[in-house]
Amino acid sequence: MRGKAVIAGVGHTRFGKLEGRTPLSMIVEAVAMAVGDAGIDKEAIDAVMVKFPTSKPEFMFGQQVAEALGIQPKVGGVWDQGGAANIGLISQAALAIEAGLCEIAVVCFADNPKSGSRHNYSRPHGADAIHGWYGTPAGYAMIARRHMADFGTTREQLGAVAIAARRHGAANPNAQLRRPLDLDTYLASPAIVTPLHRDDCALVSDGGAAVIVMSAERARKLQVRAPVPILGFGQGNTSWSVAQRPVLTTTQAVVSGAKAFEMAGLTPKDIDVAQIYDCFTITVPMTLEDYGFCRKGEGGAFVSGGRIEIGGALPINTSGGLLSETGMPGLQLVIEGVRQMRGEANLQVPHAKTCIVSNQGGVMTTHATLILSQ
Repeated sequence: MRGKAVIAGVGHTRFGKLEGRTPLSMIVEAVAMAVGDAGIDKEAIDAVMVKFPTSKPEFMFGQQVAEALGIQPKVGGVWDQGGAANIGLISQAALAIEAGLCEIAVVCFADNPKSGSRHNYSRPHGADAIHGWYGTPAGYAMIARRHMADFGTTREQLGAVAIAARRHGAANPNAQLRRPLDLDTYLASPAIVTPLHRDDCALVSDGGAAVIVMSAERARKLQVRAPVPILGFGQGNTSWSVAQRPVLTTTQAVVSGAKAFEMAGLTPKDIDVAQIYDCFTITVPMTLEDYGFCRKGEGGAFVSGGRIEIGGALPINTSGGLLSETGMPGLQLVIEGVRQMRGEANLQVPHAKTCIVSNQGGVMTTHATLILSQ
């Protein structure tokens, strides 16, 4: 599958609090922008693949999206992997195109938890709620605490992730949060669930995004302006709840990343820029460890000293990530990867030829990896 499919177009709405906007209306806007970016006719799209809105899941939502777009697709529906669904759907689109089930797919997502309901982010987690486990941060806090206990990871090292994201977001005119962060401010931010504090946590955001996937051959025939080849992809699902996992500091990102690197014929040393899912700061060092950028337990040291900032050895989340650009789960990271490969990013990494993108869902429950090139 190396290089057989491309991302031909990308689009997104504004991010932040978008009063009066529904997920459907934001998807339509984002898809229209992606179609325009690809320079194709909407009628050429024959697959509509959707991550459902987390704040208000709806039955047959994929078909509602197709109707709103005015498309009767050959392939369509909703994929449920939480934040990993976006890359999961891009992978499924590439496979469906290779199998001849469709020719051009749109992968899209939108949600409005900022102006609407965020109940699903703060709900109690089953029987564990009697022990105080309410909301998503609690599970990540347990994982962060275990990583600290096992490997000596520090808050200052987690702070390096937040500081890098906020530095990049401050330079991004589309970012929801454009306020730089220093270490003293980070350390003084209020606790959410110890050891995670406010600036360790992703934003809550309204917004929508979409990408167009087609074969490299079709992109040539349609004279697409700037198609970005997909070199590799992979998935891995931890699946078990946090309380049932025998080890908290390793996830199936190991499997997902290994498959993507194998397909791409690359190793971590070949990657120039990374867009790593940063719903909480702890996910970045752990994902880098699981992908093989450093050994297990060395992620905290790896992200420190400006290494992951623009100008560093491995710039990460160059548009601000979930901590600064938008908390919407994952597709914006793919879009920034595409822009880096096109040479069109706001904070462009010079001479970047490869980009790895990670998505995850739940509490490090699902994982998907994508490797892009020029």
